[in-house]
Amino acid sequence: MSKLNSALLPCVVAALLAGTLPATSAFANDDQRWLTPTMINARAHMFEPALNYLTFQHMDKSFATRTVEAGSDIWELPVEPIALEGEYTILGETMPLEDALESLFTNALVVIKDGKIVYENYRNNSDEATRFLTFSVAKSYVSTLVGLALADGAIESLDDKVTDYLPEMEGSGYDGPTIRDLLRMRSGVDWLEVYQFGSDTQLTQVHDNALVLYNYRWCDYAANESQPSPNAPDAVFNYATLDTSVLGCIVERVVGKTGAEFMSEKLWKPAGMESDAYWIMDGPDSVGREFFGAGLAATARDHARFGLMILNGGVANGNQVIPADWVREATIPDEGYEPTEPDSPMGYQYQWWTLPDSDAFMALGLHHQYIYIDPANDMVIVKTSHTPDPTIPEAGDLDLFGQIAERLSN
Repeated sequence: MSKLNSALLPCVVAALLAGTLPATSAFANDDQRWLTPTMINARAHMFEPALNYLTFQHMDKSFATRTVEAGSDIWELPVEPIALEGEYTILGETMPLEDALESLFTNALVVIKDGKIVYENYRNNSDEATRFLTFSVAKSYVSTLVGLALADGAIESLDDKVTDYLPEMEGSGYDGPTIRDLLRMRSGVDWLEVYQFGSDTQLTQVHDNALVLYNYRWCDYAANESQPSPNAPDAVFNYATLDTSVLGCIVERVVGKTGAEFMSEKLWKPAGMESDAYWIMDGPDSVGREFFGAGLAATARDHARFGLMILNGGVANGNQVIPADWVREATIPDEGYEPTEPDSPMGYQYQWWTLPDSDAFMALGLHHQYIYIDPANDMVIVKTSHTPDPTIPEAGDLDLFGQIAERLSN
């Protein structure tokens, strides 16, 4: 998701005055605290550039959440600091590391090399315990949950139709595509992922209603409002947060648990994550669901553990947590799927971004959130950020990551 500007405020006020908020009878009494004008206004302003360094660290103060519980058997990572100070060239300008981190709006940077934490830097009053919302980084976690459900037999095949598991999607845009189509962002659903809040784009409408006003769920919109585009499933790459939301709802349905419960049981605890994570939700607990498309908050260290587990072929804390064949299938682009379209600098596999002419790949979220995995250098970099613009080019971050890899390989 992306920056919500002040143009939304009139919409929020109008919704309050017009009574288009959900009827209070639909919610439990304990849920009412999330529906006050003050809380709605807070959610509307969560991307405010002057304060997003802080709001991205504390989204549980504005949203209903579900906890992803960690276990007691923690995956202890060795810490062997390596000095990375020096001159870095970012977008053609040379500067010291601290200036580079400031220019790239860094909240936290964690670097793992050869299975060890070699560099850790927390900024803007964050620390090891801070749980950062990293937006579409969540998509790579949802892909992993799909893989775990597939390994358990709860999902029979990636080539099954969405409607095999979510029959309420019949007659919608999701009546036709397969799970694999959604993993590849090739559902063929009519969706425009344009970050112009205050406009009348689909993304704005669903964001405002689901995440700000708590009027309906993301998957409700998919079932009741989505339409097919002129493009057949698998024909065209079209990045859609709605696709990931539907994947999360498929996982929920087949495992019979909330996404947070399944993630805790099958991923978070077996991997030895150190801290509880949480999902922000698209409604209070009585009706809301995890915002699967972009709503996971976790510590930078636990994001790094996840990246290291993927780098290690699904092994974490001495356990084969994720099947190795799933890790390969999800992160190595199939022929014809990289780049995403001619002249694109990136490819896309199963909710992971890939880099042509490199074996590096990444989980990537708006406002420049990263789990960057570099197998050639046995390296994982986690960067959490607070950029004023959600979609400015990421080239500066990749400059930084490449120069860090060079220093660590010398």
